[in-house]
Amino acid sequence: MEQLLKIMQQLRAECPWDQAQTPETLTKYAIEEAYEVEAAVRSGQVSDVKDELGDLLLQVVFQSQMYSEQGLFDFNDVVEAISQKLIRRHPHVFQKEKFANLSPEDVSELWKQIKQEEKKDKPKHRLDNLKHGPALQQAHEIQKNAAQIGFDFPNVQDAYGKLEEELEEFKQAMRANNSDEILDEFGDCLFSLVNVGRKLGVSSEMALLSTIHKFRSRFAFIEDQAAIQNKNIENMSLEEMDELWEQAKVYLKHQVQNDNKKEE
Repeated sequence: MEQLLKIMQQLRAECPWDQAQTPETLTKYAIEEAYEVEAAVRSGQVSDVKDELGDLLLQVVFQSQMYSEQGLFDFNDVVEAISQKLIRRHPHVFQKEKFANLSPEDVSELWKQIKQEEKKDKPKHRLDNLKHGPALQQAHEIQKNAAQIGFDFPNVQDAYGKLEEELEEFKQAMRANNSDEILDEFGDCLFSLVNVGRKLGVSSEMALLSTIHKFRSRFAFIEDQAAIQNKNIENMSLEEMDELWEQAKVYLKHQVQNDNKKEE
């Protein structure tokens, strides 16, 4: 650990890219690395899990180094903070004489009580307790929570009307070629589309994951067919790839149907 911290200090002192980073520019990498860990664990490849956990640890070390340079805290402070939190939230482990023979349900309830106690002196708003996570999932949960107190469109048609309104504003931003407005309006479009999905009982996160899986499968089919035809995919025309894309749609649809029949 000491070696890793020294390497990070040297990188910040001598590497131009590392020197240019800020806590804000690095957060996206922490999110990406967390996803990479999940994918590696799911794959069952132990060496990949080890590598991805190292990449995720790097993000903690990198952030800690930058805050250390500001004199705010260092990596040891981060370790101390999480150590104390774990001890505080597991009294059934570290104070066994007071909390004996707890069930998993009891432990979960105790954890919640301790978290509430920790946050009692902090400013409280309705959305504060919603977990941070994938943006689509956050949008869905935020909208659902706001809807519980009536802050919601009365029906899906009104929600869709808002989406059309946001799309028009997005078109205007594109015509103006204003990058800040484009980013802002694009986000509004996504948020509104999530709301339409929520009103229809559709999980935006699961829908997009499904589409991503579908795209991966079809694109892999294009690559495989290009290889069979002794073609370099990078040199293929858009028309050639579109033709294989249409073939992929038919082939994969039949494959899914056959798999469903086998399950029956």
